[in-house]
Amino acid sequence: MQILSIKRFSLLLLMLSSLNGFSQDSVYVSHTIKQLTSKAFWGRGYTKDGMTKAANFLSAEYKKIGLLPFQGDYKQSFSYQVNTFPGKMLVVINGKNLVPGKDFIINNESPSLGKQSNVNKIDSITYQADSNLQIVFKDKLTWSVATEVADKTIIQINKKTFTQIPKTISVSIENKLIPDFKAVNICGLVKGTKYPDSVLLITAHYDHLGGMGKDTYFPGANDNAAGVATLLSLAKYYAANPQSYSVGFICFAGEEAGLLGSKYFTENPLLPLSQIKFLINLDLVGTGESGMTVVNASVYPKAFEVLIQTNNEQNLIAKINSRGKAANSDHYFFTEKGVPAFFFYTQGGISAYHDVFDKAETLPLTEYRDLFKLIVSFNKALMK
Repeated sequence: MQILSIKRFSLLLLMLSSLNGFSQDSVYVSHTIKQLTSKAFWGRGYTKDGMTKAANFLSAEYKKIGLLPFQGDYKQSFSYQVNTFPGKMLVVINGKNLVPGKDFIINNESPSLGKQSNVNKIDSITYQADSNLQIVFKDKLTWSVATEVADKTIIQINKKTFTQIPKTISVSIENKLIPDFKAVNICGLVKGTKYPDSVLLITAHYDHLGGMGKDTYFPGANDNAAGVATLLSLAKYYAANPQSYSVGFICFAGEEAGLLGSKYFTENPLLPLSQIKFLINLDLVGTGESGMTVVNASVYPKAFEVLIQTNNEQNLIAKINSRGKAANSDHYFFTEKGVPAFFFYTQGGISAYHDVFDKAETLPLTEYRDLFKLIVSFNKALMK
């Protein structure tokens, strides 16, 4: 009886320890998303050193977790041209000051402009103020990153918050083209115990859109602080539980500017691409009420079958959708180089995307735990 009680007690302790550890990971993920989306990181972009601060934070986390650098340093440096908006961001229509991000955004290729003008209607949603200034009404405002500067400024107006017909406009906008913006990919590794030259790679981009003017930034909670936080929680798990294969982790920069960080890595790999047995890319994984989608599922049907079987055995994600090849995140250039890869993204919940409303406090993280378990179990199956 006493021996049986001790066994039961030990089993209970083990279960509680496992649950507490997993709960702690959830807390870590939530806290990390709040940090990455905070004002201090300014949208992890191109003004106020946002991306640089995020890179330094991630390097420190890698070191704290105990990851090994791929080659001497966690950081892989590269550069590219980008159009930025560090200062003035004023739009006044019919005498009313519009709120950046909520009432309007500017086209990401827009140049600096200071102008007052009357407005002429072109069609039901488009108005012309001058040859170099246009107004377009939109149902939803979504911003992006440009690597060039156009010859005219386009103001996109949220027609849900501004319902007047524009008659006059006054703008004061400041852009700055940076020809060689310095960025870094953050690369770390847990070395395999039996096959260290066989690597399972987990990736996520940490950059977002940055700021539009000196007072407005895009937090990027779902896109892609959630992916980065999930990657870090997996890194913590694998650092504490080394596997027979090595497990690598890369946080890419420059994704929003055209998958530039992952493209650079595949052209200048810090480990032979032939050593990467499979890659899982995480982007937009902060929801999950409606399930998740796997890009490249039809490209690698056997691996997808293993994923589905693993998911069904543990009753994890309610619905997993199959999708074909798509150049929509950082898995793409790896696949082009012959590296088998899946891109996971979840669905449902908030509709915020590339806007000022993609915030940590409204991100549900519905399927974080199930997604974590699915990735660990899938990787284990790949190592058999």
